[in-house]
Amino acid sequence: MKRGKTIEENLEIAKDTAAAVAKLARTHGSEVGEVDAVFECTGVPSCVQAGIYATRPGGRLMLIGMGTPIQTLPVSAAALREVDVVGVFRYANTYPEGVEIVSKKGPDLPDFSKLVTHRYKGLESAVHAFDMAGKTKDESGKLVLKVVIETNEDERARL
Repeated sequence: MKRGKTIEENLEIAKDTAAAVAKLARTHGSEVGEVDAVFECTGVPSCVQAGIYATRPGGRLMLIGMGTPIQTLPVSAAALREVDVVGVFRYANTYPEGVEIVSKKGPDLPDFSKLVTHRYKGLESAVHAFDMAGKTKDESGKLVLKVVIETNEDERARL
């Protein structure tokens, strides 16, 4: 992941990222191109910026992730291309479909398991897991994205 030193550099990186996504090949071989809808789930400014550039004119950018509260975004790029930027706060009834989507495997699909950055075993590690989930980076400087507590059947039965 590239990071610029100025707002202008970061916006150029976002444009380059969107262009790289557009060139990805679909299963049948054609390029993805600009997309109808982007579901931005990180809230990271560079991802939101790239999402605006990746959305086709008249498309929709869904802001799902709650990230940095104040961001620099290319609003004129969204306005000129009539990209609707829609905030989504509630997640009612979305988990089953989300789990189904991220559990799919295939050569053209990303490996969503890489989003789990920290794993803990057993309920006795819950305090440490929640402590880690509240951080952006761990002690070694590794980014904390998703923390998982793995339990066995006996532990789940006690819940």
